[in-house]
Order: sequence, then C-alpha cells, then structure tokens
Amino acid sequence: MNLATLVFASVAAVTTIALDNGLMKTPPMGWLAWERYRCNVDCENDPKNCISENLFIDMADRLYEDGWKELGYNYVNIDDCWTLRERDQQGRLQADPKRFPGGIKRLADYMHNRGLKLGIYGDMGTYTCMGYPGTPVEKIQVDALTFAEWEVDMLKYDGCYSNDTDQALGYPLMAKALNNTGRPIGYSCSWPAYQGGLPPKVNYTQLGEICNLWRNYGDIQDSWSSVLMIIDWVFTNQDVLTPAAGPGKWNDPDMLIIGDFGLSLDQSRSQMALWAIMAAPLFMSTDLRTISGEARTILQNKMIISIDQDVLGIQGRRILKEKSNIEVYWRPLSNNASALVFFSRRTDMPYRYKTSLSKLNYTTGTYKVHDVFTDKTDVLMDSTVFEVAVNPTGVVMWYLSAPAKPQSLHFLRGGKRHGAAYDPEENGIPQGFL
Repeated sequence: MNLATLVFASVAAVTTIALDNGLMKTPPMGWLAWERYRCNVDCENDPKNCISENLFIDMADRLYEDGWKELGYNYVNIDDCWTLRERDQQGRLQADPKRFPGGIKRLADYMHNRGLKLGIYGDMGTYTCMGYPGTPVEKIQVDALTFAEWEVDMLKYDGCYSNDTDQALGYPLMAKALNNTGRPIGYSCSWPAYQGGLPPKVNYTQLGEICNLWRNYGDIQDSWSSVLMIIDWVFTNQDVLTPAAGPGKWNDPDMLIIGDFGLSLDQSRSQMALWAIMAAPLFMSTDLRTISGEARTILQNKMIISIDQDVLGIQGRRILKEKSNIEVYWRPLSNNASALVFFSRRTDMPYRYKTSLSKLNYTTGTYKVHDVFTDKTDVLMDSTVFEVAVNPTGVVMWYLSAPAKPQSLHFLRGGKRHGAAYDPEENGIPQGFL
C-alpha cells in the first residue's frame, strides 16, 4: 500500500471517532513546567531549576502539602525537553536517565501515591519545538501505548515541525490511539494554534469530539502585554470560541503566570479573574517553593476557582467596552448565578465606574453580590445605581446569586448585546483623568 493510499485509509478510519475518556468535565487544574522553566536541562549548574525528576517531585510535594491539591490543582505536567535525543532500540521514547533516573513510570507512581496526576508532552512533528524526538504519524501507536504503560494521565500534543496534512491525520489518530490503550488519558491538542485558531481552517466541532482541551493561540510570555494579547484575541473571537467550549472540551488560553516576574498584583488578579470567566484550564507555571503570599492568595481563591470550575461549563463573554476604557465581562453559572468582571485598561489611576444591574440586562429582582477579592457582600436591586473603583490594569470581580438570572439571550443572540448600557454622563472620561 503506497503512502497516499495509507493516508486516505487512515483518515477514513478516524473521521467518525470521538473522545471517549470521560475526563475533564470541568477545566483541568494543576502545574505546568514550561513558562517558568522552559528547556533548562543544565542540572549540573542549576540543579533546583532544571527539567528533572527532582523538579516535578518538588512541585508535587508543594501541591500535596500546601493546600493546592484540595482546591483542585492535581496535575503535574512535564513539557518539552524530557527525552533523550534518540529513541531506544525498540523505537520508543526514553526519558533522559541523568535527569529522570527512575524513568517516567516511577514519577507517575509518585504522583499517584499523593493523589495527583502526571502529564507529559509530545509533538506530532519529526521533532519537538526544542528539537527532541517527535511523535509523527508512524510513531503514534507506540507512543500512546508507552504513555499508558507509564501510567501517564494527560498528554499535551504539540505541532512543531509538522504540516497541515500531518496535523489533519495525526491529531485524530492520537485520540483514537489513546482511547485504545484502555487508560483514561486527558488529551490537549495544539492543532488550532497551528491553523490560526479560527474557521474555516479550524473545525471546533471536530476538536470537541477528539480533544479535551486545545491551544488556539500563541504561547503566553511572562508579561502583561502577552496576557492582554490573549485576552483580546479570545474575546474578539468569542462568538466562535464560546460555543466550542463545554464539559470535557475547553479552549485553553495557556498558563497562569501569577507568581512569576512580569505581572503586578492587580494584573495577577486580572489574569485569574478573566481566566475564570473564560472557563479556562488553570495550569500554574511558577515556583511553588518560593511563591509569595500575595500570589498564593490569588491562585488559591476558592470563589474564583469555583467560578472557573462551574459545572455548567459555559464560557463567558465580554459584554461591554466603554469609552472610559472599562470593560465588563459576564459568565452564567449554575443555580441561576453569574459572575461579573469590571476590568480597567487604563494606566493612569483608579476609575470609578457607575452602572446598574438592569443596565447590564439583569432581570428585575434583588441580588446578593459577593466581591471575590475583598470577600465583602452586599444586596442590590437591579435598578440600584452602584459604583465600583477599578485600579489601572485591575479588576473588580463579583459573584451574583439568584433569585434572578441574566437575560442571556441579550448577550448571546448573534453575539451582540441588545439595549444601551453606556451613559456618557456616568461613564465618560472625567476631565481630571485626561
């Protein structure tokens, strides 16, 4: 059978498969090495921070001992640069024995003994992004079986050094191969990120059938500008992305960089709040051994985590962009509750934003409001005009309880909000701020 015939037969065999692992009904949470540690393999000169068994054990210990696991952070995920440069004599990937002396199976056992899960990284190209052995189409079966034998719990499947044809064939084939191992392995696809993230090149219906989560934009960097670029891309394209997400299938805007070097305290709160509005996977990439108390408080905020993990699994939306550079984001939650985020793009000083729930298209009624960062509660009538003070590049985030729920059709019909909410007298830029 020639290659063209083989490819055609393989595509025909996978076009009807669906992901059948029952995993990630809420967005997965945990720790991921890449943003903080990249491809640091210099264990001789930097033993505490190199990609090694010891690093992942250290992070597992912190998740287990410092209260993270109980909050839902239960994955410890290896990224690129964990293998030797060559496969073994049987054609299998092999961990670098100098950095992983016990192999991946021993590391997985360590995680499981602590009630945690281990994630691993592969790439469907001939090489990984950093030049280590990839998992091209002809290696998918053997690598899926190898990961299952090692008792890995999640695979991030990247797409460097591959082309459109490889990706169209390989990403569904890996889903089938993982399913066929009999081991439930969460599947993170980078496919849409290599196709521009949008239809017609990206078929989100198909992605939801073969992947638990997917990267659809570039890598996050340790900077506020990078966070803003991701926020802008996701919410500019929310009409495409929001319907794609749901229990077991999530848009992944990439890692949380809270606790690293690039974000202020307010910006850290903003990332956490908007990732929760997005129903995003929450994978921290920071040093949990030295994390500050302020960063820990943000990442361990129980109410924000509960919003992110809401069982309805509906991704939220941006509903307003004001001339004052205040934006309002909204997410419907279970039990007729909802979340609101007031986000400032300003860089000058705190801004006092006035509105009412009725102007945000909430139905008539009285609402209990819980500020997730200050822990203060209040009761608001829908018609009551209120004011929130939003710091530059910061957020105010509310959890609103029943009795009434937002008129979601106002936001969702055609992706456009119906009814005016902008009042130039209330929300214009005060002269003193110019």
